[in-house]
Amino acid sequence: MNKLNHVAFIMDGNGRWGKKRNKSRNYGHLKGVETVKKIVQKSIKLKIPIVTFYVFSSENWKRPKTEVSYLFSLIKNYFTQEIQSVIKQGIKINILGDINKFNFQIKNSLKKSIKLTKKNNKIIVNLAINYGSKNEIIMAMKKTKKINIKNFEKNLYTQNMPDPDILIRTGGHKRLSNFMLWQLAYAELFFLKKLWPDFNAKDLSLIIKNFKKSKRNFGSV
Repeated sequence: MNKLNHVAFIMDGNGRWGKKRNKSRNYGHLKGVETVKKIVQKSIKLKIPIVTFYVFSSENWKRPKTEVSYLFSLIKNYFTQEIQSVIKQGIKINILGDINKFNFQIKNSLKKSIKLTKKNNKIIVNLAINYGSKNEIIMAMKKTKKINIKNFEKNLYTQNMPDPDILIRTGGHKRLSNFMLWQLAYAELFFLKKLWPDFNAKDLSLIIKNFKKSKRNFGSV
């Protein structure tokens, strides 16, 4: 049976979910946050050590300014309102990506959340914010003096973490969208038509069940 250390999520379909219900894309993003909470709670019950959520890509700046502003307000409000709950649940927050582009309030909120949860050990929740895998790889290359896999991986955002065993992408598209291109080399990929706000704990359990049955060769026979 395959050991599960790390599950990564591309949370696609929030905006479409909102529009399908004759509401705004932002309404879909709001509901998507609720799904993140449920999936983290289920992951704790399943004793998954690490989960990673693709929150905001380095390409998402191309979206309408009103949508980008709303996404940032969701991030800030979540950590303002939910931080005590996060601490209580034993969640350790980690950020993957370049947060220097954000305003002081958001940067401060993220840094504070990392500091307040650094001793928590039930689960690590990585939030990929202003994250692009190509940028990450270039950054790591620049920092690595003697090039080999081990040295290179020490300079990735995911240093000292196991690579994802599973990638789950909702929303119907079968692509990686510049997400963890290096780390997903041997991940089992699951693409669902279901939009992110409709993804639930049962879906996660079923995927894990299928993962544990799969044969992982890592290049061998």
